[in-house]
Formats: sequence, C-alpha cells, structure tokens
Amino acid sequence: MKSIRLEKDDHNIVHLIMDNPNASANVMDRDFTESLSAAVEQLKQQEFSGIIVRSTKNTFFAGGDLKSLFAAKIEEAKPFFESCESMKANLRWLETQGKPVVAAINGTALGGGWEIALSCHQRIVIDSTAIKLGLPEVTLGLLPGGGGCVRMPRLLGIQESLPYLLEGKQVRPQQALKAGLVHQLVTSENELLEKAVSYIRENSEQPVAQPWDQPDYRMPGGDAKNPKNAQLLMIAPAMLEKKTKGCLPAPESIMATVVEGSRVDFETATRIESRHFVGLACGQVAKNMIGTFWFALNEVKAGASLPAAARDHKTSPMQKIGILGAGMMGSAIAYACASKGVDVVLKDVSMEGALAGKQYAEKSLQKRLQRGRITEDKVNQILSRITPTDSNTDLADCELVIEAVFEDRELKRKVTQEAEAQLPKNAVFASNTSTLPITGLAQASDRPQQFIGLHFFSPADKMPLVEIICGEQTSDETLAQAFAFVLQIGKTPIVVNDSRGFFTSRVFGCFTNEGIGMLSEGVNPATIENAAALAGFPVGPLAVSDEVSLTLMSRIRQQTINDLQKEGKPAPTHPADGVIDRMLEVGRAGKAAGGGFYTYPEGGKKHLWSGLEKEFPAKKALPIEDVKERLLFIMALETLRCYQEDVLRSVRDANIGSIFGIGFPPWTGGALQYISQFGLKAFTQRAQQLADAYGDRFAPPAILLDLAESGKALADNP
Repeated sequence: MKSIRLEKDDHNIVHLIMDNPNASANVMDRDFTESLSAAVEQLKQQEFSGIIVRSTKNTFFAGGDLKSLFAAKIEEAKPFFESCESMKANLRWLETQGKPVVAAINGTALGGGWEIALSCHQRIVIDSTAIKLGLPEVTLGLLPGGGGCVRMPRLLGIQESLPYLLEGKQVRPQQALKAGLVHQLVTSENELLEKAVSYIRENSEQPVAQPWDQPDYRMPGGDAKNPKNAQLLMIAPAMLEKKTKGCLPAPESIMATVVEGSRVDFETATRIESRHFVGLACGQVAKNMIGTFWFALNEVKAGASLPAAARDHKTSPMQKIGILGAGMMGSAIAYACASKGVDVVLKDVSMEGALAGKQYAEKSLQKRLQRGRITEDKVNQILSRITPTDSNTDLADCELVIEAVFEDRELKRKVTQEAEAQLPKNAVFASNTSTLPITGLAQASDRPQQFIGLHFFSPADKMPLVEIICGEQTSDETLAQAFAFVLQIGKTPIVVNDSRGFFTSRVFGCFTNEGIGMLSEGVNPATIENAAALAGFPVGPLAVSDEVSLTLMSRIRQQTINDLQKEGKPAPTHPADGVIDRMLEVGRAGKAAGGGFYTYPEGGKKHLWSGLEKEFPAKKALPIEDVKERLLFIMALETLRCYQEDVLRSVRDANIGSIFGIGFPPWTGGALQYISQFGLKAFTQRAQQLADAYGDRFAPPAILLDLAESGKALADNP
C-alpha cells in the first residue's frame, strides 16, 4: 500500500495511517483509492477492537485529485463512475463493519478529507483556528462525490446541510462542534490520540453504527417529502436560478442529489451522487473553474509570472508604509494593510481629511465587532497601526509609499516629489493609478527604478486582486518587493506591463462602453442589464457605471484625449461617449451624485431611471444571445489584444485578473479561457459575425487568426 499504513497497538486497535509518500498532503488519487481498497481487504481478515483514521501530514486530508478530475473525459465516464463507487464502497464498509471508527483530525479536512471523516462514528479534532472543515467542491464547479451529499443531509438535515454543499461553507473546530459536525475537541495531538483510544475502548463491546444506519433513524427535519422541506424545495430551483442565472451547473446538481438522495436508501443515494459527480467532472464548466481557481491561482501566487531575477530575489515583510490620499481608495487600502499587521501612515492635505480616512477602518471594524467576528482588543490593535497625518515628514521611515490621489497627472507629480524628499533611499514608491501609464508618472521620480504601479480595486479592503504594473525602468528588485507585499496583505497579485489603462481598466472600460453604447443604438436598458446577468456577470454595465461615476469616466476620457494629442495621435471614439455626455448634461452622474442610469430611492431598491426611455428611446430588439455575447466577446477580445501586445505576461494572469478584478463570469474560467472553451475557430467566426453586425471593435486580432489557423492552444508554456 503506497498511501496507507495499518498498525495495530497494544489495545488491539488498528491505526489506519494516511501518509502520501509523494506529496506534502494526502489526496484522493489512484494510489490512495488503491491503498484504501487493499487496507479494507486486510482489515476484513483481521480481528480488532476498533479503527483510528489519522494522518502523518500537517493537514488531515487535502481532498480530491484535481489533476485526474481536470483530465476526466466523458468517453471514460463508465470506469470513472465505477472507481467512485468502489472508493465509496470501502468507506461504507468502514462505517458498517460494526467496530467503532474514529477520525482523529489533526489538521484541515476539506472535500474528500471531510467525507472520510463523515464515514467515521466519532470525529475528534484539535481545537485550532488554523483548521478548516468543509466541502468546497462547488467553488470548483463540482459536488462532493465521496458521500458528502448523502451523509451531510442525514447528519444535519436537508436545510442545515445546504450552506455547506451549495455555498462551500467552511468552519473552524469550535463552529463545527456547535453545529454537530464533530463530537469532541482536544488541545494537542497527544490528547487527540488518547481520546480516540478511549472512545474505542469504551464502545468496542457492542456493535457501533452511524445514526442513519439505526433502525429508528429519521432524517433531521424530515426528508424531501416533509411538508416544510417540500415547501422550500418548491421555490429552491427558482432561487438557484436567480443566483446562478443557469451558468453554474454544480449547485443544481447538488440540489438534485440531495433531494433525490433523501427519498431513497443510502446505497442508492450514493449511486445518484456518483452519476451527478461524474457528469460535472466531465463537463466544461468544472474544467474552466479547476484550471483557473486551482492550478492557475496557485501558479500566480507562487510567482510564475515573475522574471527569474525577481523570483529569486529575497524580500522581507514590510513593517511600515505610507499612503498618500485619505479618500475612499486610500482609506480602504490603509485598513486592508493595518488588518494584516502593517503600520500605516495615512497622509492627506489636512488632518481633518486624514482623520476622516481613518474613520473608514473604525466603521468597518465596528460592524465586525457587532457581528461577533472580531474582539475589541483586535479592533484596537488594528486602529493603533493607522497614523493619520497632514505632514510628509511622517513618511520618513516608510519602506513603501502608495499614492492614491485623483487621476490627475500634475497632482500625482506634485505628491510624488514631496513624498520622495522624505523617504529612505531604498523605499519603493507605488501609484494606485487605474489608467495613467506608469512610465510617464515615473518621470516625476528621482528613482524611477523604484517606481511601480499597485492598482487596487474598490473597495480595496474586500477586493482580492492587485494589478502590479511595471514601468520601463522598474527594477526586478522593486517588482519582487511589490509582489511580496501584495501577498503579505492577503491579496492576489498579477503582473502586467505598462500601457494606457494597463489590462484591467482597459478591458473593464470595454465592458461598460459596450453596455452604454447599446443605449445609443436603441436597445432597452433592461435588456442590457438582464443579458449581463444571464451571461454570469455579477453586475450589469449600467449599474457598475453608476458605481464608478460617469464624471470619472468622462475625466479619464478627457485625460486620454489630452495625452494622445501631445503624442500627435488621434483619440479613439465610441458610441458610449455621447450617452455619457448627455447623462452628465441632465445631471445623472452616478450613484454618488444621487442617480445615474439607476434611481436610488432612500430605503428602497434601486431601479432603472425612468428618464432613460425619453433620452434613449428603445427602438431595436436585439437577440438576447447577441447582447450577452457582445459583452463577453468585447472583454475577451480586448484581453487577447493585451496579450498580443505583451501588456499581459501570461494567460493565467489574464484569467485570474479578469475574474477577480473586473467581474468576468467565473463559470468561464476567465477571459482567455472563455475563448479556448468556445473553440478557437468557432470564436473567430462568431467574432467576425459580431464585427459585421456591430462594428470593427469585434474584429478578430491577428493572434486569434493565427491560433485558429495553426490549431495551437492559447496557453502558457509549462
């Protein structure tokens, strides 16, 4: 057996020890499933008083073998189904053989790890906040396929189990005990083993069975036929559809598995689960999500996009940073950094402004305190790390300064020079600009090698992405320090090269402009917003434009025009320009200004502004697929152009950045993966159709034509 050892102690207790020799964590790969089968066959021949399932790794069990799942093909569905059933039959034997089985959980148990624990009669876990328990498969387009969809409803009831299954809810040991997921908490590995042995010695004289195998078992809260559950399940499909817009098949399959499984015996329920699991794993959406949210994300965080010199450069955690500008963005960045243990000097033009910026952290922390998610001591610790000031001299010992003032080149030049005069020689200076080229901004610096872009997304304390932009003179050392800092504050970094709008702002602008531009064509605004939702976008282009502010969009356009005129280049135009200008003329600048494309009644739900009908009369009924694909294609095509122009350094950065930063639909796996899963030739043909119907901005770029012709994959080199 490669991944499991069986050892018998002096109490005649068998220790089933999970120990993958080829990895730092145990996973449900072929070696494990074969080892489990062999272990069960050996145990069937032995006499023992009980079994302790435990791990030699820091984690109990990491989950499924995502490489195998990523490679699963529909042509191999039958053997895949049979292997699932075989593995689950072995877990089923463990819980039905009659002797007590204990899961001694020494570390995180997610996915398949938690399913192994569920098959044990007693679950004991070390009480550590570092340990997480749960079933996150839905976040990768899958369902728990090792019995999780069968055992969780039988343990907790249908309604109580759904957050774990449909949302991938994870809990710490204290929460797990309160929820009834585990039976005991201990403080150390020694106590863990002692309690496991004690449980078996106390329960080995009589047959032990799971609650759902007891003769008088009733599912908590009743099965799907129970009136209360039946009432919920009548509206559940509509609720799921509202949330997923039909783009994510996993939640629907989970709901079907739970409902169907609750009406049949245990063994039939596991077969239902296996069928749904195999269908999802062989489907394209799961492959999109596994490829991006697992493999690509891990590669990004490991620095795969960094040049070798930056990747090899040794960095130290930042102790103290400065932030210039205590507005909405600056104050949120300050809070995000202070929450991760970094001291922050929050500088504004006045002490009043700086203090107001710190209040953002105070209000956010008070909300968390009221909800019981943080202690008062922790609140005070975080707030003590933020020092408001109106003086540049307080930046004297900062290792990094992040400029977060208005998108005005002259203002940025002024604050850069004032701050640099106070900074240590080795300090890094970063601009949070969302559109202005870094190379141009670095001209205001005396040390352009230490100048870099750190583009946070609003709200900066919640959004997970930071876009790192390298100017022409940015050094590898500066890039390495910036990359390490982004990871230090718990964000995901992507690295791009310099250009106007970089990657994210440039592509995001295409999304908003396409939606706004359709208004000028006479497309109904509700059609635009609904099509975006049906395509999987979290927010429609009109709603998100209100959040950004039409004033800001106009200001950025004017700055672009001014810069291009200085370079002797013509400014691009778009059908959206006239719509934005008209909205500003009639005083509809966006949410912060009281209203834009939407009206925001006090205490009520926002709704599309009734004046849109008069300003932009609906006169064109486009096919809904055209509206959806115009939004998807315009972003994917612009992302591809960024890749073609070397603004983007990798496919993985494009996919992660498009989802985490600018709301590209998660089911696609990202903007470039959307092209790949569509099929390069089919995407090229459809792009040309859209170009013929709606404008040259949809014309396939040269790189797409080359890939479609050659048959090469749109992928990073391994």
